[in-house]
Amino acid sequence: MNMEMLITGVLLWGLVHLMKSVTPGLRASIQSAVGEGPHKGLVTLLLLVSLALMIFGWRSTTAEFVYDPPSWGRHANMTLLFVAILLLGAAQGASRIRQWIRHPMLTGVLIWAVGHLLANGDNKSLILFGGLGLWALISIITVSRNEGVWVKPAKIATAGREMLSIAIVVILYAVLMLVHPWIAGVSVVGG
Repeated sequence: MNMEMLITGVLLWGLVHLMKSVTPGLRASIQSAVGEGPHKGLVTLLLLVSLALMIFGWRSTTAEFVYDPPSWGRHANMTLLFVAILLLGAAQGASRIRQWIRHPMLTGVLIWAVGHLLANGDNKSLILFGGLGLWALISIITVSRNEGVWVKPAKIATAGREMLSIAIVVILYAVLMLVHPWIAGVSVVGG
């Protein structure tokens, strides 16, 4: 039952998010039937349910090892996490990163997932990080297909704004290291 919660949460997250890029007609018909506000509320509710299912499913599933992660995987994951947070931040506004990466948020999620798969070789990691990484990859492909030719943003951030972004990333990175045991039940540093 616990693994089923985790799988359901990952599938629900992916399906709700992919509806916009894979089945835009269905999404539009649902939105026109219930209205824009209720549709947004329903999407938010489904995403919150998916997060709860993933968190509770993860925390209550016993890990069974599927593969041996590389010995350097944990250190790679810690580095990739910093890059992922930087990309997630770049998606929030003007950034020079957006001149090089079309979908910084989805790319950040994909990097986060790959990093965690390098550090963990158990069944629940494979479901959570593999599933969310696959969702991010499919989203990058389908959103790019729907948007057509990439037009790089004309606006870029100032050097001061970029430095502020890096400072925020460092703070968020440190906070995530501290709260990781309460979120995932696993300490990042040490044991």
